[in-house]
Amino acid sequence: MRLLHRSADLDSFFRYVQEVGQRVLLLDYDGTLAPFTPDRDRAYPYQEATKLIAEILGLGSTRVVIVSGRAIKDITQLIGLSPLPEIWGSHGWEHLSHNGVYRLTPLDPMLERKLSEGKLCLERLGLAQQQEDKPVSVAVHWRGLPLEQANDLHNKVISAWSTLTAGSALEIHPFDGGLELRVRGQDKGFAVDAVLSEHNPPIAAAYLGDDLTDEDAFRAMADKGLRILVRSEFRKTLADVWLKPPDELLEFLRNWRDAASMTIG
Repeated sequence: MRLLHRSADLDSFFRYVQEVGQRVLLLDYDGTLAPFTPDRDRAYPYQEATKLIAEILGLGSTRVVIVSGRAIKDITQLIGLSPLPEIWGSHGWEHLSHNGVYRLTPLDPMLERKLSEGKLCLERLGLAQQQEDKPVSVAVHWRGLPLEQANDLHNKVISAWSTLTAGSALEIHPFDGGLELRVRGQDKGFAVDAVLSEHNPPIAAAYLGDDLTDEDAFRAMADKGLRILVRSEFRKTLADVWLKPPDELLEFLRNWRDAASMTIG
């Protein structure tokens, strides 16, 4: 566990979690709650992480929010929690409330057509098996492939998709182990803003994430809560604290559970 800013103080933070009446815990999924795996359909969370989040939810004193680039339907099949927490999927374009109300931000039909073209580009490159379709994006994955092969795929996909992004609201976004063709305008930072806007200070809030896409969330969290990078290897980041999974991640969740279960009186 490494503090990245002088102002970061976990002991003081958990005392604050214990003292305030409002608590919000925001968590990325892949690479944070669940270890990376070449088979994305088997990316299950760390078993103890699921148990700890269920315990935090059961206390009823923390708003737990999953914020992911995955489609919500994929997360609900993997996360192993019942009842489900609140979920923001597809980089903020999808929302599932804690009571099960689902909402998808409408997409311009022209952008839908361009995304369909992006999917066809992957099929022509022979990448249909590595393709992931989402409500407002399409991704291609090559995690686990040799570096030379991954670089070759990266260059081919960039070349094929670049014609679709020119003059449009689409962008090519890199992530650990792949590329995503997605619509501009909403990201994980959008989800963080939407959640925190529903709370007035004082509030104890933290966001835990690992990927480059989580930097949007870290940016939105500035001066509003603790930003935590969850990765085995360090990278440049806006985060305040670096945790190595799974042990340090589980320690953080235990500390949150314990602090949220205490009553100051």
